[in-house]
Amino acid sequence: MTNLFNFATLEAMVEIHGEQYLNADEASEQLGIKLATLYAYVSRGALKSYRQGIKRQRLYRRRDVQQLIDLHPARGASPLPHAADWMGDP
Repeated sequence: MTNLFNFATLEAMVEIHGEQYLNADEASEQLGIKLATLYAYVSRGALKSYRQGIKRQRLYRRRDVQQLIDLHPARGASPLPHAADWMGDP
């Protein structure tokens, strides 16, 4: 199943040489994460950011963001157990 971007975000997207880009707020909203987590993804190499001109603002390729959304867990579809289930109650 593929998650689709909402139309409000698509209208605000930047397009450069036919490639669509999101700003940090748009990318974090689509991923459902905080900005700090988005920056952590970039620093750990999970997502690449691109500088927009001479500004400090960074852009994120829409295709790369969508690939992160579509990622499936490597260990199967079941979520991790709650910590109390495998650590025991204090």
